[in-house]
Amino acid sequence: MTKEILLINLYCTVCRHYRNTLAAQAQRFSNNFLPKFTDEECITVYLFGIQEGKFDVKAIHAFIKAYWHNWFPALPAYQNLNRRINLLASAFQTLGGLLLSDEVIDESILSHLSHLLDSMPIIVAGAKRSGSARAAKGLCQKGYCASKGMYYYGAKLHLLGQKQYGALPKTRMVLVTSASENDITVAKEWLEDIANMDIFADKAYADATWSERLRERNVRLFTPVKLKKGQMFLDSADSYFSQAVSRARQAIESFFNWIQQKTQIQFASKVRSENGLIAFIFARLASLAFFYS
Repeated sequence: MTKEILLINLYCTVCRHYRNTLAAQAQRFSNNFLPKFTDEECITVYLFGIQEGKFDVKAIHAFIKAYWHNWFPALPAYQNLNRRINLLASAFQTLGGLLLSDEVIDESILSHLSHLLDSMPIIVAGAKRSGSARAAKGLCQKGYCASKGMYYYGAKLHLLGQKQYGALPKTRMVLVTSASENDITVAKEWLEDIANMDIFADKAYADATWSERLRERNVRLFTPVKLKKGQMFLDSADSYFSQAVSRARQAIESFFNWIQQKTQIQFASKVRSENGLIAFIFARLASLAFFYS
C-alpha cells in the first residue's frame, strides 16, 4: 500500500471517529470555531508524522510543509500547529482508546487468556534535571525507574496486555500516572474490577494480601519469588518458578521496546504542558494502533 493510500485511510478513519465521538471534545466557543485547518487535518498530520519517524512537532511541521503541503494547504505556522495539538489532547486520548479497541473482542474467552502487566517511564527530564524540572507539572513528578537504574522527572505508562503465542501482546488497558506513583498502588485501584484471568507481572506487584483479594474474582497473579530477609539464594522450585514467570513476561518487555523503537515515546523532553504530554503519549499509541493493527 502506498503512503498516499495510507494517508487517505488515516484521514478517513480520523474523520469517522471525529464525527461520531471526538467532535464533542473539540468544541469551540469562539469566532474561530471553524478553522481552515480542521481538527481532523491536525490529528491526521500528527499521527502521520509520527509514523514517518518525525518525533516532535517541529520536525512533523517541517516534513508536512516540505513533502505534503499540497495535501494540507492550510497548514498553519509551527507555533499554531503546536498549540492546536495541545488543545486536542483529550481527543488524542479518546482516539487512542478507540483505535486500540477497534478489534471486536469476545469477552467470553478472556477467562482462558493470560495477561501481562507492567509500566514504562515517560521521561520529560533526565536524572540531572529531575529535581528542578517543572514542565507539565500537573501530571509529572520525580520518580525512579528500577529497570534503567535512574531517577527521572516525568510520567509512567501502565499497560495490561493480552498475551499471544509467538507475537507481541494486545493492548487491553492503558493508564498514565506521574512517575512518583508506586506500580502496585496504582494497580490495586486500576484493576479493582477485573475478573477471570491470569496476570504475569514483575516483583514490584508481589503482595500476598492483594493476591488473595484477586483470587476472590478468579484472578491469579504470578510474580517472581522474592528472597526472604537473610536469604541468599532461592531454592530450586522457587528459582524455576521465577524463571518461568520471567519468560512469560518477556513479551511485554519486547512490546515496550517496540513502542520505543517506533515512536520514541519514552523521550518527551520537548513537552512543556500537561496537555502536550497527553497528546504526545496517546498520539503515539493511536499511530501504532492504526498502522500496525
